[in-house]
Amino acid sequence: MQAKIFPSQISGELRAPASKSSMQRACAAALLHTGTTQIKNPGISNDDKTALNIITQFGAVSKFSNGTLTIISPGFPADISGIIKIINCGESGLSVRMFTPIAALSSEKIILIGEGSLQNRPMDFFDKILPQLDVEIISDNGRLPLEIKGPLQPSDISVDGSLSSQFLTGLLFAFGASVKTPVTISVRDLKSKPYIDLTTDVMKNFGFNISNENYKDFIIGPKNNVVNTVINYTVEGDWSSASFLLVAGAVAGAVRISGLDEKSSQADKAIVSVLQNCGAELIISDDLIEVRKKALKAFMFDATDCPDLFPPLVALAAYCKGNSVIKGIHRLAAKESNRAETLKEVFGLMGIDILLENDEMIIKGGGPLRSANISSHNDHRIAMAGAIAALGAQGEVLISHAEAINKSYPDFFDDLKKIGAALEITEP
Repeated sequence: MQAKIFPSQISGELRAPASKSSMQRACAAALLHTGTTQIKNPGISNDDKTALNIITQFGAVSKFSNGTLTIISPGFPADISGIIKIINCGESGLSVRMFTPIAALSSEKIILIGEGSLQNRPMDFFDKILPQLDVEIISDNGRLPLEIKGPLQPSDISVDGSLSSQFLTGLLFAFGASVKTPVTISVRDLKSKPYIDLTTDVMKNFGFNISNENYKDFIIGPKNNVVNTVINYTVEGDWSSASFLLVAGAVAGAVRISGLDEKSSQADKAIVSVLQNCGAELIISDDLIEVRKKALKAFMFDATDCPDLFPPLVALAAYCKGNSVIKGIHRLAAKESNRAETLKEVFGLMGIDILLENDEMIIKGGGPLRSANISSHNDHRIAMAGAIAALGAQGEVLISHAEAINKSYPDFFDDLKKIGAALEITEP
C-alpha cells in the first residue's frame, strides 16, 4: 500500500485508539484467569489480534459484542497433551517475550515462531534464564524459533533488564500464575520502567500478588483466589499512537484528542511535557487534550524509557527552530527496523539532517521539508512519523509500505482524513 500525503491544515477531534500495550497484557491475564474476563474498549491492531489468537490456541474462548470482548478461559496450562503447539507471534515483540514464559508453564513442547523483523530480534535472554527455571529451550542462536518444554519452576532469580522490559513482563506473569510461596526476581539496569508499572497494574486488577521494591526486586506471591469471578478490565487510550496526532496538531493546525488518561502508567505520556517545552500551545481538560500550531523551539529529551516516542519526536523536531537532541538511541536497534538509521534516512530525504553521536540523535530542524518518496521500512511508527511530517512539507510525500500502520494503528490514515488531512491511499 502507498500513502500520498499532501500539505494540509488540520482541525478536529479524535478519540485515541486503544493501547496495544494494555490490551496485550489484558489478554495474557485473561488466559491465566480461570473464569470470565470482560474487556471494554478492546484493541483491533495486528498486535492485539496476535495476542488474542495466542490465548485462543491455549484454550481460551472469546467473543465480541456491543463493544465488549468476553474471554472465557480454563486457566493455563490447559490440557494440550499430545499436541506440538506452534504459536505464531506475528511481528509482535511483546507477544513473544510475554507469552514465552507463560507457555513454559506447560509440560508440553511448544514452539514459538514469528514473522518479518521479529525473526531477527534478540531472544537470547530466554536461553540464559529459562534453563535456570527447569525449562528446556532450543533457539536459533538466540533468535526465533524457540522450542520450549516446561513446566517452569519459579525460584529466586536475577535478570538483566537492559535490553527490554518485555522479558520481565513475561516472567512476572508466569511466576504470578504458578508460585506457591513468595519468590523474588532481582533486576539489573531495568529500562522502560513505566511499562513494568503497566504490567503490575494489569496483574493486580486480575488478583495477582506482586510488590515492587524500587524496580530492583519484584516479590511475587501466590495469586489471590478469584477463580470463576468475572474480571472487568477497560483498555485505556494509547499514548503511543496519540503522540503522532498530538504532534500533528503542533505542526499543522489544531487537534483535540480524547480518551487519554493523564495518570496512566504508559511511558509515552511524556509527549505532553515535550510539547510544552518546545512551545506548542496545549489546553488540557478532563479527558481532552488540545494542541495548536505555534512557533516551535528546539528541545532536549531523554527517551531511554520511552523509545517509541523517537519517531513522533523527530517529526516534531523537524519543525522546531534549532538543533533538538533526543537521548537513548541504543534502544532503537532491535525494533521493527533499526529506527535510528531509518529515521536518519527517511527525514534526510525530506530535507532534515540528523546526526547520530554516541547515544544521542541531533535533529537540525526549522528548515522547510521537501517533497519526497520515502519507505516505511515496514515499520509502523516510521510510516506514521513520515505522514505527520508531510502535513507541513512544501509538496506531496509518497510513503511506500504504508500498510505497516496495521501493526498498531489500523485507522491512522482514516483518522487523519477526519481532521482534514489531504491524502490518497493506493495499491502499488
